[in-house]
Amino acid sequence: MVLALVPVLLTLFAMHARAQLTIEITQGIDDPTSIAVVPFAWAGPGPAPEDVSWIVDSDLARSGQFAPVGRAEMLGRPSTEQEIFYRDWRALDTEYILIGRTSASGQELRIEYEVYDVTRQTRVYQAVETGPINEARMIAHRVSDGVYEKLTGIRGAFATRLLYVSVTRVQGGKDYYRLTLADSDGARPIVLLESREPIMAPGWSPDGSEISYVSFETGRPAIYRQNLASGAREQLTNFKGLNGAPAWSPDGRSMAMVLSKDGSPDIYLLDLASKQLTRLTRHYAIDTEPTWTPDGRTLLFTSDRGGRPQIYKYDMRTASTERLTYEGGYNARARVAQDGRNVVMVHQVNGRFHIAIHDLVTNRLQVLTSTELDESPSIAPNGSMVLYATKHAGRGILAAVSVDGGVKFRLPSREGDVREPAWSPYMER
Repeated sequence: MVLALVPVLLTLFAMHARAQLTIEITQGIDDPTSIAVVPFAWAGPGPAPEDVSWIVDSDLARSGQFAPVGRAEMLGRPSTEQEIFYRDWRALDTEYILIGRTSASGQELRIEYEVYDVTRQTRVYQAVETGPINEARMIAHRVSDGVYEKLTGIRGAFATRLLYVSVTRVQGGKDYYRLTLADSDGARPIVLLESREPIMAPGWSPDGSEISYVSFETGRPAIYRQNLASGAREQLTNFKGLNGAPAWSPDGRSMAMVLSKDGSPDIYLLDLASKQLTRLTRHYAIDTEPTWTPDGRTLLFTSDRGGRPQIYKYDMRTASTERLTYEGGYNARARVAQDGRNVVMVHQVNGRFHIAIHDLVTNRLQVLTSTELDESPSIAPNGSMVLYATKHAGRGILAAVSVDGGVKFRLPSREGDVREPAWSPYMER
């Protein structure tokens, strides 16, 4: 039974999920860049809608690449270049200083900010971000993206969103399942769907305007798509047997999925406009968990056709299938980075399930995590971090690890278990 379906307008974050996520950084790089994120000056009626500099400070710290200077240590709080006394920041071994000014006009928020190199005593970056005042947190994340990209050369992914499923256990009764949308730091959670029946496999359309998921609300698994702006949703499948693992194609016109309506679970392709269904794989083994390469020419999927779960690839042009992974006796749930080169997956080592990354060019596999029962990896749109589900202190939580294994943090919920994360693509403003 579905308890609630909440239409969502992304600018109106009215309904908060109970499974609020919090950030716990557990590992960073050995020599992070020291940066002072000075509290931004505010010019507007009443209090500022958000502490923008604190959000930016937290974003940069969470990346593991930066070591922000604590506010209590700051010897000054400049908001203009003329107010910066570089000797004060050199005394704190600060490499960069970020200052800014926030103002509001009607319902429009404006953030001006600048980054200065303390050693060279020069400005290295300046920019302006604007947007609706009720989107202050997301605008602050865009500031983080700008600073991060300037100082690392990698596009930031702080102004993105997460999907995940939270589960509240009910003793002697049915559990509550909630499909939840949140910012990349776990803030501003919204329940999109609440049910006493399982919700699984959330995913994003390429432009981030729609999501897909599997719901058991009809008594058996069915695949749905849902528009985030209007809340309107459409049931795409309800065949007998398995309906699962939906994966949008890179052009957004079709969706790969797993169906068992014709026997064993196989990969099918659904044209979203015509609703024409095409069977791609035909094997007596289990073929499941399809995922696309960014060019749309190849599908990776998990199959036990070799005796144990391994990753295979299906060429959309030739309809040929080829085994991709050979290292280890278990590899599953592949996800391809936007560069088309790196594939993250669940990899079994000594009976334990970890997240690993496989380089398609060098054929090198690297285990990224040391936690146990790791599953459901999802890659940030800039390819720098992998979000996944794991266990900690007996509870299901989300965790993240950088693709080089150097940065790690946890996102436990305040209530219930969380699972099935899906990191959004970059979205249009």
